[in-house]
Amino acid sequence: MDPTNVVDGAAAIGVTAHDFSLISVFMGADIVVKAVMAMLVLASFWTWAIIIDKSMKLGRLRKSADRFEDQFWSGKSLEELSQTVGTRADHPMAVMFASAMREWRRSLDGGEGRSLLGGLGERIDKVLNVTIGREVAGVERHMNFLATVATTAPFIGLFGTVWGIMTAFQDIAIARDTNLAVVAPAIAEALAATALGLFAAIPASFAYNKFSNDLARYTTRLEGFADEFSAIVSRQLDQRRG
Repeated sequence: MDPTNVVDGAAAIGVTAHDFSLISVFMGADIVVKAVMAMLVLASFWTWAIIIDKSMKLGRLRKSADRFEDQFWSGKSLEELSQTVGTRADHPMAVMFASAMREWRRSLDGGEGRSLLGGLGERIDKVLNVTIGREVAGVERHMNFLATVATTAPFIGLFGTVWGIMTAFQDIAIARDTNLAVVAPAIAEALAATALGLFAAIPASFAYNKFSNDLARYTTRLEGFADEFSAIVSRQLDQRRG
């Protein structure tokens, strides 16, 4: 078939070429659909920024925890390790250790003798638990945003689609023409909103589930370290009392 005949045939039924690129679709959309699309694009960019930042941060935390545990089990005394860590506690496990050691030194240097050692184990447990909660809360930052995008972006996109289709029907009614050239651009604008909603929601959903599992494993690791450290403190307290 001659291509010129196809073009002539399309022109004969009133179908004109239309640019369906995302930018053109956005520029031709209704103001409400534009607002929805802009919101979803911004949400998508922010989602990917969080995904990249969170992936790098969790990777650094795992490596830092590995190095610290190697030092902790290297045979050094708690005081020696405390001097090594000092004020350079830059990850949750080191912060836990530093906080517990501050409580240990305050109890030993309190001037009250053995009386301050009585509840030291319980106080250190409380310090460790509070520190775990505070540090994990810092690592979990922006997780709620990922969950919100994952659950609401498809509905926001659907709202834009419904609004766009309503506008398309109004245009058809005004033009009194169901020609494809009239219908196609408006439908494309409407469906673009749903596509952007899914584009934002799918990565956010995958990332939220993955980071939730990673954070749960990391929290379990911190809790395990806290239990091991509490056991060491308990043994040292028994030796002092003995």
